[in-house]
Amino acid sequence: MHKQLSNPKLLKALGSVFFALILASNLVSMSHWTEERGVNDDFCYLRQAHLFQRFGLGGFDTSLAKDDDGYVATRLSSLPGYAGAKIPPCHTFLPASNKYVIQYPPGTGLLLALFPSGHQVVPLFALSTILIFVFANMALWSARSQAAIAGAIMFGCLAIYMMINPTKASYSMAPTMVACAVAGLLTALLLTDRNKRRISLAVVLGLSLGIAVSFRLANLFLVAGYVVYFLVCFLERRDRGSLFRGLAFGLMFAVGLSLTLASNAINAGSILSTTYSSGDAVSPDIDFEVVKSYLTDLQFLLIVIAVGWTALIWRRGGRGIGLLVGTNLLANVLFFATHPVFTPYYTIPIAALSLWTLVFATAISPMNCPQTVAPEAPS
Repeated sequence: MHKQLSNPKLLKALGSVFFALILASNLVSMSHWTEERGVNDDFCYLRQAHLFQRFGLGGFDTSLAKDDDGYVATRLSSLPGYAGAKIPPCHTFLPASNKYVIQYPPGTGLLLALFPSGHQVVPLFALSTILIFVFANMALWSARSQAAIAGAIMFGCLAIYMMINPTKASYSMAPTMVACAVAGLLTALLLTDRNKRRISLAVVLGLSLGIAVSFRLANLFLVAGYVVYFLVCFLERRDRGSLFRGLAFGLMFAVGLSLTLASNAINAGSILSTTYSSGDAVSPDIDFEVVKSYLTDLQFLLIVIAVGWTALIWRRGGRGIGLLVGTNLLANVLFFATHPVFTPYYTIPIAALSLWTLVFATAISPMNCPQTVAPEAPS
């Protein structure tokens, strides 16, 4: 019996079965979801999708004046306190463009628009959960040691479960979680790879993180650790490869940002102007009630696990991974700790990105992380 449980292929097969069971449970639960749950943010994402379905690329313009089919009035009747209201929630008046616009970036609405009206949320979450299931199996079947297999199984089960709770709290979280899984895999490959694929990996990674900002503007902070990593990498090696990787990453990140920048230009009058109200664009300030809320939430446990795992990889020689993930965690935790609002999902993206990176790095190269910040150039 002991020999059977120590069989890597058997352990991986059992892990895949666990993943499949959680996936099936999630899909059954999601099949009963409704798009009329009376949440303000839901209305705004669905209105984005409605505009894209009606006007195509013209849907980037989210002006309230474009509501000539009564969609807003109909939807507002299902929101508590908004029946008969003239101005819907999460819309901001911008003097520069002289119009009320949706404050959120366009990515979530674009994805919802791919599905038929009235049946958009369940397919988006179901597809996103299936993709997380695929990535969990990729990490599991890449693992080479029993410890790596066990870690992949535990995190994979957690990652699939989180597509129900807390991800369902915001429609923007489903695609964000997929973007974090993609970026985690690409980051692990970039930092453990020793061949010439590293520039192409940096290109796709930068594009993925840039696109993620179009789902949630706060995803912009997910790039903080990468900026520090590529800078330190170049300063340490002083070669063209390090420079080109950093430039390729930065350029493609800017390309990925194009959806958000285009939305800013159309709705706020400038690519550098925000569609968010002054209430959201506040100066950082420590709010101990907010900090306390995080300390008693699942998010804190995930951050602690990520910090501990990062420290372990650093001690085993993975300076690059330690620097990137550690800096990213620090920047994002500081931002949300000084943000005046707590939600059950604000730090979930940085926790997910960090843990996906760590689980893939451990699976790909559990005991052979590069000794320098930058992987050695191929000989």
